Amino acid sequence: MSQSHIKVLYITGWCRNGSTILGNVLNEVEGFFHTGELSFLWKNAYGHGSNTFCGCGEALTRCRVWSRVLEEEAPAGRAPEAHAREVVRRQTRAVRTRHTWSILREGTRSEDVREHAATLSRTYRAIAKATGSHTLVDTGKLPSEAALLPHVEGITPYFLYLVRDPRATTHSWTKTKQYVVPMSALSSTRYWVGFNLASEAVIRRHPERSFYLRYEDFIADPASKVGALLEHVGARDAVNPVRGRTVHLGKNHTVTGNPDRFRSGPTLLRPEDEAWREELPARARTVTQALSWPLMARYGYLQPRLTRPAAPARPDTAGRGEREEVHGPGTER
Repeated sequence: MSQSHIKVLYITGWCRNGSTILGNVLNEVEGFFHTGELSFLWKNAYGHGSNTFCGCGEALTRCRVWSRVLEEEAPAGRAPEAHAREVVRRQTRAVRTRHTWSILREGTRSEDVREHAATLSRTYRAIAKATGSHTLVDTGKLPSEAALLPHVEGITPYFLYLVRDPRATTHSWTKTKQYVVPMSALSSTRYWVGFNLASEAVIRRHPERSFYLRYEDFIADPASKVGALLEHVGARDAVNPVRGRTVHLGKNHTVTGNPDRFRSGPTLLRPEDEAWREELPARARTVTQALSWPLMARYGYLQPRLTRPAAPARPDTAGRGEREEVHGPGTER
């Protein structure tokens, strides 16, 4: 395939928003490849992340896809492991959530940002070459990285802003799941607010390439929402893998994500689990709502029950809250 035609659908938003299952559903579309949370590739590949395994079950450095990508992406003369350490340092210096607005404003003026754009260009091209895919689904969820994609050579970026009720997210973060550790309601909601404000900034800048979706609306009608996403990225004629509420998931090669990514076979996309309404402690609910209520109202989450999609209003620039993303094990869903 011509690498000038690589499309990247980048999913942004805060963690526990359903991006892993949505990415794996899209992975079943011919010509699509779900990378998982690509931003963790370099950290996880050489043992410094919380999970070093590909979705196929192999270590990233032994996986037939990622071992090839890691070797091809590293600049000539650089050992992949030494290069990976530099990529992680550069991500920390220049591609965190608080950098979203400066990247939107200044582009690749910073050398670190420019180098990371070049790294992503090499990486996406290596993935497309290794997998024969024309559309990559990156569930990295970093608004700063999403902001950088228009400056990445050789790709056409599309954005999916995926949001979920912060109370459901807080409830999800109370659970320990393999390599995922719990997070307090205060921390989860602060990140939810920060990531969503930054994600809004990105889709405001690129409205023609952006798709807004609530997780609750996706899971209420998965087939139609997947169909709409396929149309969004110009794949209207692709075969939708969802039949009713069922999709057959094959083996995937996700870098990281929700531990459920290791499951395959016929999968039922069940209606939204609202266990949080009964199980979320009153204090956690109060903290979550107190910190997030302006955005909850904007996204339609203060209604008694969700009924229809609510597009986010265009926030004014006074709401530019800055939060750093968590690079620890708690974010590798």
